[in-house]
Amino acid sequence: MRQGVTAVIYTVSAVIGVAAFAYPFVLPQTAVARTTAHAVDAPLLTLFLIVISLAVLLVEVQGQAVSAKVVAALGVLVAVTAVLRFLDTLFPIPGGFTPIFAPIILAGYVFGARFGFLLGTMALLASALITGNVGPWLPYQMFTAGWVGMTAGWLPHPRRPRRQIILLVCFGFAWGLLFGAIMNLYFWPFVSDGTAASWQPGSGLRDGIGRYAAFYLVTSLVWDVGRGVGNVALILVLGMPTVRALARFRDRFQFVKTE
Repeated sequence: MRQGVTAVIYTVSAVIGVAAFAYPFVLPQTAVARTTAHAVDAPLLTLFLIVISLAVLLVEVQGQAVSAKVVAALGVLVAVTAVLRFLDTLFPIPGGFTPIFAPIILAGYVFGARFGFLLGTMALLASALITGNVGPWLPYQMFTAGWVGMTAGWLPHPRRPRRQIILLVCFGFAWGLLFGAIMNLYFWPFVSDGTAASWQPGSGLRDGIGRYAAFYLVTSLVWDVGRGVGNVALILVLGMPTVRALARFRDRFQFVKTE
């Protein structure tokens, strides 16, 4: 029963997340100005994600005797990730490098998809509140960071540590690019300057992909490569010690990995 409830919650969350990114592409070009884009839906999406996260936690706590410790671990990891983003804000590193994705990836890999999704969404919310980085982009960052943690939980777990670290490194670099590529979609439909890199309502799928590819190459690729390289560096240095430490905690409290 509990598994079914959580599956429904995550399915609804995924559908709403995809719809939130996709709906501007079906609007008329002049329906929403770029300056007011997402002014109404962003607070509602943020509230939805908070409610979803609390609902999942409530279901999990009632389903496992050790869930209180798991929730505590989630809280600690959310706090650590938020502090890392605060430090990143105080001492910014050139390019798109940020330390917040490595713990989300590693914890999702060890504890599973549901834990990873919760960590990604709540860590981005907490860090935004701490740093004051709250705006219409926040729920989209929360959704995407949640997907980072969730997909980390779907990765295979080869026995050899070397294969694990190679897998995590490749995954971290790929999400360095994907995070930026997905996040651009929350505002790109409202960029209409008549160039070949702007969205044109009514254009076909092939033309739209080509326009977005041009936009991404010009505005985001170098920045996102920096994020991907940062993920690789942190996972190479901290990946296996962190995985072993989190796995010991998981096994000690007989935590069931959540797919």
